[in-house]
Order: sequence, then structure tokens, then C-alpha cells
Amino acid sequence: MPGSPFDLADETAYRAWRDARLAGYPRSSDELVVPLADPRQLSASEFDALAACCARANMVIYDASHLPAADKALPHRLARQLGLVRLEGNYLADEDGLSSITPADDEGGLRGEFIPYTHKPINWHTDGYYNAPQQRILGMLLHCAQDAETGGENRLLDHELAYIQLRDANPEHVDALMQPDAMTIPARRDEHGVARPAQGGPVFAVDGAGGFLAMRYTARTRSIAWREDARTRAAVRTLAEILADSEHRLTVRLRPGMGLVCNNVLHTREAFADSPERRRLLYRGRYYDRLDFDMRPAWQRLE
Repeated sequence: MPGSPFDLADETAYRAWRDARLAGYPRSSDELVVPLADPRQLSASEFDALAACCARANMVIYDASHLPAADKALPHRLARQLGLVRLEGNYLADEDGLSSITPADDEGGLRGEFIPYTHKPINWHTDGYYNAPQQRILGMLLHCAQDAETGGENRLLDHELAYIQLRDANPEHVDALMQPDAMTIPARRDEHGVARPAQGGPVFAVDGAGGFLAMRYTARTRSIAWREDARTRAAVRTLAEILADSEHRLTVRLRPGMGLVCNNVLHTREAFADSPERRRLLYRGRYYDRLDFDMRPAWQRLE
């Protein structure tokens, strides 16, 4: 894409974009926290504050801890105002399309087969990395209804910052991870046969219409197949090293009424422990849309 910072042949465009992104990137997750009086109806100033954070880091952390944290209307209505409309309704999601991420009562049952529904840590990933290209997850929301007794922090890294560090290390690494068969997630099988077919694709991809950078990635070492060549192996190894010690990683512990909205940035989850009084519960929404701050109502533009 000529003139794009993601064109490996256009060093001028890349350098200008890179320098601006690094200069504006936050040093702490505290810089991304925006208090909201009512996420169900944003004010113009709140909208602008959310947009400013996302321009810096592709993510924002909102704080509405003064409201009932378990109210699902909060994340639902906030998401729609920010352009997150096409909600993925996976088979483990609730009827309204949001997923209630909490440890399964029986960790050997259906939900307990999947790490998000356990107390275990989750390594670096973007959501929906096993989806087909036409079902690519571009936006994601996590709303905290209840935090754990201990643990459960999330580490966050804008995927564009990971791209910058990888390209600075060696542009060949980026080229390797942009190949259409760079990463394949093998088929998942259940008692009925193939529950999800094998899905291959690139790690980094530039959207043909919007020109933005998208990423699909998991640091898992099981049930994953990387392209069998030296370039890919070197790129995967270097990316893992970046994620392990990048100075741009941010850490946040969401409290009840707080949430993360993002353009599907890289994230992790630490292990955690619950108590009878504090059982961790987050509502997760995955969307086929990116955040769109042009979605604001006309009345807000007049404030």
C-alpha cells in the first residue's frame, strides 16, 4: 500500500508514523483511564477523552465504578456509541452476545475446557485468532463486574507497538509474519467431529479498505502450526522476546465498574484466586468492527 507506514518499501512514511506513535504512547495504564458519569450516554467531552486515548494506544480504560457494576447495559450501550455493533455470538456466549468470563463451577465441563473459564494465567494473544478472515475480530471490550480476591491483572500492548519493535529489529520478520500461511490453528474436534476447521492466515495484515493494521496472534505452544521455514521461526522467536520484555507493556487491574475497550490489542491475564465473597466476573464482547469515533450523535457535535 503506497504511502502507508505498513509498506515495507516506504521507509519515509514508516519513520514519520513510528516516531509519532512512540512519542504519544503512554508510560502507564493510568494515562488511559477515563472517568465516565454514565457509559450508557456519553457526553461530548467524555467522547473526546476516549478518542484521545485510543489515538495514543488503540485502547482506553473507562471507570464507572460509582454505578452498579453488574449492569450489562453499561458495556452494551457504551460499545454501540463507539461503533462496536457487530457482536460475535460464539457458542459459549450469553444470550445477549456477551461472554461471562468467570471460572466454571466444574472445570472439567464444557467451559472448563477453555482457559478463560479457569483460574489459570493466559499468555499473550489477540482475541479470535482462530477465526476465519471474514470473521476477523477487530474490536474488543472487557467490563469488570467483580474482581478476584487476588490476582487477575491484565498486561496490555498495542499491536502497532509490537509491529514497530519487530520491524525495527528486522523488517524481514514483519514480512515473514505477513505471509498468508504464517500461522495455522489446527482443527478443534469434539464428540461430533470437527467443531472448528483448521484456520491459517497471517499474523499482521493491512486492511485493504481502511488501511489499518490488524493482528492475529497467540503465544501458545500447543495446537498451533507455524510456517516451516527459518524466516518464520526467527520472526516468531523475536516477537516472543519483544512481548516478554517490551518497555511499552502496560498493566491494569480492572475493578468493578471499570472496563477496557480496544482495537483488539495484545493482552494477557495473570492467574487469580477467588473467595466466596469475591468471584471474578468479566463481561467480554468481541466485535467485527473497529472503534469508530465518527459514530457520535449529531447533538454531541454541537456541545
